[in-house]
Amino acid sequence: MDDRTGKILRDNLSDDNYAKLMRLANPKLHRLVADAVELCRPASVFVASDAPEDIRYIRSKAVEAAEEKPLVTPGHTCHFDGPNDQGRDKEVTKYLLKPGLDLGKHINATDREKGLAEVRGYLKDSMAGRQMIVRFFCLGPTRSVFAISGVQMTDSFYVAHSEDLLYRPGYEQFKALGDSQEYLCVLHSAGRLVDGVSADVDNKRIYIDLDDEVVYSVNTQYAGNTVGFKKLSLRLAIRKADREGWLSEHMLLVGIRGPRGRVTYFTGAFPSGCGKTSTAMLPGETIVGDDLAYLRKIDGEVRAVNVESGIFGIIRDVNPKDDPVIYAALTSPGEVVFSNVLVKDGKPHWEGSGRNLPDEGVNYSGPWRRGKKDSAGKDLPPAHWNARYTLRLAGLPNLDPHLHDPDGVAVGGVIYGGRDSDTWVPVQQSFDWTHGVITLGASLESETTLATLGQAGVRAFQPMSNLDFVSIPLGRYVKNHLDFAADLKKPPLIFAANYYLKGKDGKYLNGMTDKHVWVKWMEQRVHDELAAAKTPTGGIPLYHDLKRLFREVLDKDYTPDQYSSQFTLRVVENLSKLDRIEKIWRTEVADTPEVLLTVLAEQRRRLEDTRRKLGDYIPPSEFAPA
Repeated sequence: MDDRTGKILRDNLSDDNYAKLMRLANPKLHRLVADAVELCRPASVFVASDAPEDIRYIRSKAVEAAEEKPLVTPGHTCHFDGPNDQGRDKEVTKYLLKPGLDLGKHINATDREKGLAEVRGYLKDSMAGRQMIVRFFCLGPTRSVFAISGVQMTDSFYVAHSEDLLYRPGYEQFKALGDSQEYLCVLHSAGRLVDGVSADVDNKRIYIDLDDEVVYSVNTQYAGNTVGFKKLSLRLAIRKADREGWLSEHMLLVGIRGPRGRVTYFTGAFPSGCGKTSTAMLPGETIVGDDLAYLRKIDGEVRAVNVESGIFGIIRDVNPKDDPVIYAALTSPGEVVFSNVLVKDGKPHWEGSGRNLPDEGVNYSGPWRRGKKDSAGKDLPPAHWNARYTLRLAGLPNLDPHLHDPDGVAVGGVIYGGRDSDTWVPVQQSFDWTHGVITLGASLESETTLATLGQAGVRAFQPMSNLDFVSIPLGRYVKNHLDFAADLKKPPLIFAANYYLKGKDGKYLNGMTDKHVWVKWMEQRVHDELAAAKTPTGGIPLYHDLKRLFREVLDKDYTPDQYSSQFTLRVVENLSKLDRIEKIWRTEVADTPEVLLTVLAEQRRRLEDTRRKLGDYIPPSEFAPA
């Protein structure tokens, strides 16, 4: 450690905190912490180890600082973000790139030197009068080939507490790094606070320095912008995966039970608000993870782990009927942080909970009564549509026993799903890996929700549900997926799911729980136990299989009319989708793999040939089993 770094740390850290930092013999870490201290000027620094007393300290300080307020259920607290700080802010989330590095049109970036000067300018003296917390985490199971270490420096006890719920402790793992520079760093400050929330959100910045692998976040508290090891570090992990030949993905990881006690594992890529967490939490199945996954090839098969060990989930529509396991966790004693819900008499309330909402209470806007208006004169809802909950997976009864397995779990299938009102059928299977990567993954679209700032209900291009987080040229990202399974004898099967298909009357054609049938069908397809009808876009279920599965899984009848309306091939809409997707890949992505355009063209020919023979809308009875 150089003299200057040593002086900064000794002058600003207590003996105990200095000793905890020095136990990590990593000169780069010492320089990072010293730089953050000198830049942000905190009143004190707390270095958190994995010790229970350090973790308890952070939780107690979150309440003491009023960043979280206790609720009546033991262990439950509530946090409020500012009215204009309620979602991931894509416009001010940028990569810092050196001159000459171009990641493409769909990737938000700025000049590295200019961006560093800007964000560090906002961070200067930002922690004055507050304590800086230095925390260590491990992404993926500790001491495994999947493990990536990370350090977070923040002045928000709410952020540090949330990360404790979401990630595996990493202080001891960090000790094993020695002087390695292979880890991620996050520096966050909530900035100037008024009434406990970030006051300068117009100067919000979330910048990712690809060279030093540092995430900077300032003038924001919303966890999607500040819990740096979620989507922010996902961007850095994608670059690491690109260098090393594995995949870092925005994917759930769930175990689906099949016949004779079998469990088959699926990854699934769904944009926010599209049924991702509810798929990961299907009753009777086992959850490994709901958001982020690392995939590697080990001994000739694809294996995956959950990057995290907790859930930061959208709470809207979580109710005892559709999400019984999560609902039980949210209404029972245990450590849970609610954010941006309505609080009345110490109890949290949210839209779609299955309970009547109070006419008054406290929410992110302050005291709330029904009819309260926002600055634009619109009614303020009781709870924000992007209200969230944060909890550990460890307390869930359906937790998969392999969550922390250093070898991960074997992946049998990959699911791509979005919010699609008019095109994709509820479930289909690709013809092969390449067809699935291109026509399902790289062609994924989704109607936007309020998980990100901006207008809801707009159809957005979302390849692999990862566009917002891709940190390499988009064509190379897709090519990495295509190449990933090249040397596997049996690649995972690829499926598409769509829980949001609507009929001519504008009503959904699927029930909220029908997804359980679709994944059970996928599980048996992985083991080649069911046939599928071959359509121009992929394989779909046969009616008699779905009728049986609806009875077995949901104890519901399933009629031929339901099957026909749900699985009719909408040729017109599928061709329109191809028009949109092909235009993007042909004109907006400089390094599109040629095979992608070829596979899309083949799909177009199949659709047009079928259209000439059978018309624009083709019932599933017209397609024979493959």
